[in-house]
Amino acid sequence: MRKKLLSEGSKEFKYEIREIVKKANQLKALGLSIHWENIGDPIEKKCQLPEWIKDIMANLVRQNVSYGYCPSKGVLKTREFLCEKTNALGGPQITPDDILFFNGMGDGISTTYHLLDITSRVIGPSPAYSTHSSAEAAHANAEPITYRLDPSNHWYPDLEELENKVKYNPNIVGILIINPDNPTGMVYPLEHLKKMIQIAKKYKVFVVADEIYTKITYNGARSYALAEYIEDVPGIAMKGLSKEVPWPGSRCGWMEFYNKHKDPEFLAFCNALDNAKMTEVCSTTLPQLALPLILGDSRYEEHRKNLNERIGKRSALINKILSEVPELTFNPTYGAFYNSIIFKDGVLNDKQFLPIENPKIKAKVEEWCNGVSLDYRFVYYLLGATGICVVPISSFCSELMGFRITLLEEDEGELNRIFTSLRDAIKEYVK
Repeated sequence: MRKKLLSEGSKEFKYEIREIVKKANQLKALGLSIHWENIGDPIEKKCQLPEWIKDIMANLVRQNVSYGYCPSKGVLKTREFLCEKTNALGGPQITPDDILFFNGMGDGISTTYHLLDITSRVIGPSPAYSTHSSAEAAHANAEPITYRLDPSNHWYPDLEELENKVKYNPNIVGILIINPDNPTGMVYPLEHLKKMIQIAKKYKVFVVADEIYTKITYNGARSYALAEYIEDVPGIAMKGLSKEVPWPGSRCGWMEFYNKHKDPEFLAFCNALDNAKMTEVCSTTLPQLALPLILGDSRYEEHRKNLNERIGKRSALINKILSEVPELTFNPTYGAFYNSIIFKDGVLNDKQFLPIENPKIKAKVEEWCNGVSLDYRFVYYLLGATGICVVPISSFCSELMGFRITLLEEDEGELNRIFTSLRDAIKEYVK
């Protein structure tokens, strides 16, 4: 090529949640049975949607309107439905013009960071969710800026660190909150959220709240929506159908803009997001038509409650199994369907291994372990020895050493077997 093609920021695009699949598939081709604990797809883990949801979809597919374009901002009746839901929370009142649909929140996240000035930064939590941290870092041609979630304090944010970073870095224009959190499964207490809003207000930055998992809480927890605590601070709530229904294949997400007229720069940014979607014409019509029919159905809340109760039971079982390993820092989860499990300082070293009988698989794992972080080394040996596929925590923009699991396996016997095997493998690895 006559000139360099890639931007400097392109190297920041990393997504180990999917990257580990490439390695697992190499071992699968060598005869290893894989247990996928890397990605949050309830359907892949045998979650069965009730027939009434499938009936809604079948009826919509028969309607010609579901095959056409919709307005660029999204189906009007759907935006009106969402406005009613949000305004009932009693926070900033929004109109359908304050809602914008995307083809999944991955699309919305990418567009959001892409439109920011290259010098403007959004600080997010660490461990970070890779879609946010990679897109934010890529737009700035720099590493992500993060505030720490503390595993020794229920994964709650270090608010002093957050304020100091916002205070002393004038390039920070936004604070990202993921609530419930991915990858830790933590649900933010209301008092922490209010303090984060006060930091945003004090330093005149906006707030982005990723609320993809906002309906997924259990073990007595309650997740607060941004609209409930944002007050008069400009903010964006990111929501979607993928986890809530669950319908990950819908690729249907939306943003709600709060207090956009409070600041001219923020208003211009929201308008630019609208215009960016207009250049694509619109987002997919069918899931937008389905949204009010599913979420507005009298059977939906019971459906979601049952799913949450099952996730809560699985979290308790995993808690019981893995809490037996003293080398781990383990926090119970209260939201989303993940848990981040951390090795205590000094537990891991570069001499540890697990026995692998298949010589070809063993050779692959040993090759992958050259020069990697210690938690990657554990994850690769775990994969080769047991077929259990998890994600290293250091890949979530963190200095911590550990791994993320999912809480999605519907078969309780299989769940018990997988996590008992995981527990035993950890004990063998660190002995």
